[in-house]
Amino acid sequence: MNPMKQYSVGLVGARGYVGIELIGLIERHPHLQLGFVSSREWAGRALSAFLPGYARKHLCVAHSPEQAAKAGVDVLVLAMPNKAAKPYVEAIDALAPDTLVLDLSADYRFDGSWYYGLPELTRLACRGQRRISNPGCYATAMQLALAPLRGLLNGPAQCFGVSGYSGAGTTPSDKNNPAKLHDNLMPYSLAGHIHEAEVSRHLDHPVEFMPHVAAHFRGISMTVNFHLKDAASRDALWQRYVEAYADEPMVELQAEAPWVSRIAGRPGASIGGLTLSADGRRGIVVCCLDNLLKGAASQALQNINLALGLDEFCALHEETAA
Repeated sequence: MNPMKQYSVGLVGARGYVGIELIGLIERHPHLQLGFVSSREWAGRALSAFLPGYARKHLCVAHSPEQAAKAGVDVLVLAMPNKAAKPYVEAIDALAPDTLVLDLSADYRFDGSWYYGLPELTRLACRGQRRISNPGCYATAMQLALAPLRGLLNGPAQCFGVSGYSGAGTTPSDKNNPAKLHDNLMPYSLAGHIHEAEVSRHLDHPVEFMPHVAAHFRGISMTVNFHLKDAASRDALWQRYVEAYADEPMVELQAEAPWVSRIAGRPGASIGGLTLSADGRRGIVVCCLDNLLKGAASQALQNINLALGLDEFCALHEETAA
């Protein structure tokens, strides 16, 4: 790696919470620099108007897919809602096929020609990739919680997830209305959620997912209930987590169940609270992560770093949000 090499990054969809997180991560990265920031709502306005403390004089643009493809950036990050990425991907394929494209939506998570970037589970295939689909936030928590148990599970795992309301995006709805969420826990999409299909595909094991949104702003708590083919001890199962994540700086293991308040603003995940039933055939484990970071932006940066041949954890070694 050339220690002086700089890569330019174009960001489409800056107005969302994840886009804002990515801008902050790119700003602190020694090898990445913003090439352009595209947002229809912010077009023509200074980025510093929306990001206090942002010193550079970037003006937001409203690039069409063709304009984004012709902008000459090394990396294009698509931080848009589901079903919006295709025109940009088609333009890049036609006009700048060597550009690294990372999509934060669900649009390509089921496309076998795209690399599915959950580094702790898939990093060996990442270097040199030019089309990366970033996993969903809930899906990341479920997979990190269950991956060490692959081969031992009997039947679908039940996953009870609670997210802060930032996970519902910036478009107004009941799920991101603090007044309606006050003293409340709101269940939604209790069967057939896209993250259920995503995890079942990439983990190669069925899950049953029950999402909820709560009144806190950021962070996911995922409680996973699973059944085992054969009775096991807690120590034996926990050793599988230790072996899986001992060398993973973005995954913290702990004896007690993790708390959202302790992971919010941090770029990794915490796993703990492993509990077994008396007969050793049913278990529960909890995974917490920041939906805007390990669930999106910091994981995206891991993938970009890996694909470009940089230190995977560059710009991620410290806490990244207040």
